[in-house]
Amino acid sequence: MELKNKPDMGKSLQRIEAWFNGELLDRPPVRFSQHNADFSASRMLAGRTWKNLKEKWFDAEFQVEFFIQSIKGITFYGETFPVFWPNLGPNVYAAFHGAELTFGEVTSWIEHCIDDCDDIAKLQFSTDNQYFRQIENMTKLAIERAEGNYVVGYTDLHGSLDCVADWRDPQRLCLDLIDNPAKVHELVNKANKNFLWVFDYFDSIIKKHGHLSVTWMGIPSRGKMHIPSCDFGSLISEEYFKEFYFPSLCAEVKHMDHNIFHLDGKGMIRHLDMILSVPQVHAIQWVQGVGADAPIMQWISLIKRVQRAGKGVVVDLQIDELDDFMREVRPNGIYLCIAAQPSVQQDIIKRLLKWK
Repeated sequence: MELKNKPDMGKSLQRIEAWFNGELLDRPPVRFSQHNADFSASRMLAGRTWKNLKEKWFDAEFQVEFFIQSIKGITFYGETFPVFWPNLGPNVYAAFHGAELTFGEVTSWIEHCIDDCDDIAKLQFSTDNQYFRQIENMTKLAIERAEGNYVVGYTDLHGSLDCVADWRDPQRLCLDLIDNPAKVHELVNKANKNFLWVFDYFDSIIKKHGHLSVTWMGIPSRGKMHIPSCDFGSLISEEYFKEFYFPSLCAEVKHMDHNIFHLDGKGMIRHLDMILSVPQVHAIQWVQGVGADAPIMQWISLIKRVQRAGKGVVVDLQIDELDDFMREVRPNGIYLCIAAQPSVQQDIIKRLLKWK
């Protein structure tokens, strides 16, 4: 696959494939995160109006055209790719089963639909579901309009225990683990039942048209690339994590070619060794959070811990942290995400080429 605004596409993919295989080609991969921060398309398409926010989110023409306008005239450096990923928010897989979404300006949230653990029968997955159909329509329209300008990925999919938390409510689910573990297992099985089928369904659509396996993280694969996660894990013990989530993780990653586990915040660190024990987990995305948790240098020991396990690690850092980080950490297995304007991106790449 070639892109008009990504002249080094082939080399970038080779660099990423080497990273997935635990190898270092010439430098660590780097993705720049502010290539389209201005989003000038919001002014170009300002003439559109909607009755409500849901109608705006469901306007596939607007969503695709907005993205197309936002990447015009931009050259993508490093391992930054123009990726359109069909998006209705992080709870959309749970909504495929009949739950309702409420839409805000930049995200959506789910209306918890299981008031009683015995009320599981109301959860019914359907390809006729309004949210499923909208993701499908957005995917196909984006492919139709791509014309070699961007990659079309798949939507943000959260199954297993995170999906159950969406249906039930995290606080209620914490109590369910103690009071009604059998019903929690039943709900997890319900969440898992169609997860791999849904992934394959959308993967087949994008692959049929020559696109890569990629989603919101922007790291593509020629195979099946998956981002397993369990944000609910930050609320539970290692014992509960192992019983209620770990089997789902193992099943998901065995189905894929490449897996990057989304480790969201310090509350998830207690589960890290268990996650690292899974051979098919190729890398960890470390999300340190904001405020006092944000400076990357305080997490050097954790990053080295992932490296010692033979896994890659996706790291977010600021430009002014780069030199200190390079002095403390080996480049092997590192995938950097740096907030940087186009004017300094090529200079950063030159610095990374000297990192040994």
